[in-house]
Amino acid sequence: MKTLITDIKRFAIHDGDGVRTTVFFKGCSLKCIWCHNPETIKFDKQIAFFEHKCISCGICSKICSNHQFKKGKHIINRNECIKCGKCANECPTKSLCIYGKEMDTNEICEILLKDKSFYDMDNGVITLSGGECLLQSEACLEILKEMKNYGINTAVDTCGYVSKKNIDDVLPYTDTFLYDLKAMDENLHIQLTGKSNKLILENLKYIDSCGKNTEIRIPFVPLHNDGEVIEAGKFLQGLKNVTKIRVLPYHNLAESKYLALNYEDTLPKKLPTEKEIENAKSTLRSYGLNVI
Repeated sequence: MKTLITDIKRFAIHDGDGVRTTVFFKGCSLKCIWCHNPETIKFDKQIAFFEHKCISCGICSKICSNHQFKKGKHIINRNECIKCGKCANECPTKSLCIYGKEMDTNEICEILLKDKSFYDMDNGVITLSGGECLLQSEACLEILKEMKNYGINTAVDTCGYVSKKNIDDVLPYTDTFLYDLKAMDENLHIQLTGKSNKLILENLKYIDSCGKNTEIRIPFVPLHNDGEVIEAGKFLQGLKNVTKIRVLPYHNLAESKYLALNYEDTLPKKLPTEKEIENAKSTLRSYGLNVI
């Protein structure tokens, strides 16, 4: 089965325990204002241009007429670009790249299995992430089933804004869900992500009722969702299979990607302080939660 991904990262350190490989699927139903992987939001291939890397060599314009140089400025006709990647392949400074690669699930599995010996030695995991990987749940199912055939631990990183069927597709073959909790107030959630959180909270309760281990990831963004910690603690206190909670300090390191993709930069300016993060952790621990 063909599926669209943005990257496969071997020896990842942020998406599960132990040595692991993470597959980043392309496409997401949410549009979080702080998204640090904006290249995974849209469901199709995209061309990105990192202007600060460009040396105006003109090689791309000789390959494709959609690249022009006017008064020393590199102009891309994005509307006519077919995302073939020829310009990116020849760019000497890698200022051009294509986000989105169609791959067969068998090909993905072959890459994941290359590191099986490391998974075995270090209680490793393969993680399916995104974007939102469960929007391509059939492809996820094929990959997860193959990993379980080899006895490999599996994790699914999800925002939860998917149908219950998509969750059911992968449920039997997922050892751990890595679940994002961005805001408890529905109106605030809509403001920050563009979508209601009702389905997200319902799905989290459903996964918990199925007895699946779940790690909660709470992005902490000052002046935006920092007032949601108490309500999050109250909600999570009622779940039975939450194994741990991570409070993720917001960062704005993706700013160059927004520019490269010609996106509006929605990244908040204020970064969290160490004290703010520790206070959030302490608040969650006061509800008897395992905050790491």
